[in-house]
Amino acid sequence: MPALLSYRAVVAPADCDILGHMNVARYFAACSDAGFTLQSALGLTAADITTGRRISGAVVHSDADFLAEVLAGETIHVMSDVIAIGTKSITYRHRLYRTALDQHAFTAVFKNAVMSLTDRRAIPVPDDMRAAAQAYLAQD
Repeated sequence: MPALLSYRAVVAPADCDILGHMNVARYFAACSDAGFTLQSALGLTAADITTGRRISGAVVHSDADFLAEVLAGETIHVMSDVIAIGTKSITYRHRLYRTALDQHAFTAVFKNAVMSLTDRRAIPVPDDMRAAAQAYLAQD
């Protein structure tokens, strides 16, 4: 399965810094939001997090590459996929694009531990999430 379209937005002037381009925090916020979309696609919905199984992903490591400036008024989107499935973690890759130019502007890789929100510790990746994550496993 191809990467999932996990986020889309228009960059607001308030998302930009004094240099005139989208600030660092906004790149990570877009990828954080994209992570919840991907997590939902893996079967872990908001209701499941708050009242169901009471588990969620928690970023325990990240790597990022800034590839191009993004400016106010531009539409951006994020494509997300899975690059590794561990015993207690799933590693996601989020690629942010300047939509009109189809230009890859940013990549973030987040290693997410699957965390029990009750016990506040990492737990094994549930079988249903593991199976769903296989469908988004990167091909490159």
